[in-house]
Amino acid sequence: MSWLEGWGAVTGLLCVWLLARQNIWTWPIGLANNILFMVLFWRARLYADATLQIVFAVLGGYGWYQWLHAPVPGAELPVRRTSRTEWVALSAATMLGQAAVYWGLSRHTDSPVPFWDSAVLALSLAATYGQARKLLESWVLWIVVDVISVPLYIGRGLYLTSGLYFLFLCLCVSGYFSWRADLPGRRPLPAPA
Repeated sequence: MSWLEGWGAVTGLLCVWLLARQNIWTWPIGLANNILFMVLFWRARLYADATLQIVFAVLGGYGWYQWLHAPVPGAELPVRRTSRTEWVALSAATMLGQAAVYWGLSRHTDSPVPFWDSAVLALSLAATYGQARKLLESWVLWIVVDVISVPLYIGRGLYLTSGLYFLFLCLCVSGYFSWRADLPGRRPLPAPA
């Protein structure tokens, strides 16, 4: 484990923990995490994951802006479900994106895992877009990303990062239920007696 991987784990956990709590500090902490993981993944020859961190930083700026500029001044951006149109667009973009990145990685890099590396990239972009818009189902996409990432990072010798993504998986399940409870019109569950 390197200091880079250690600090990446710390900032990553803090970022996802804050996201699950809808705390705006998730965005600046996430930007620090992006820089650390970009360098870490490049060194591990996970080029799509490294490039993804740059895109995450851009989308992080978008998410930060979205959360700061709610539809009603002074209010928070509400959690909502993904519309059918958004699902179709996100699915198409994810499939096309993964195919394009897979082609590029398999033809132009020495990536040992171009399919899985490109899958993580494409799904992560869709999930990040969803979290920026506070779409509940973005958590489901993150869960899929984490399920793919744990064995992927073990295979590249990034054991701490693999463990981190296992923790992310747990936080994502928690985040899903937390955001689901905040859906407008949803009645809170009664407190246990």
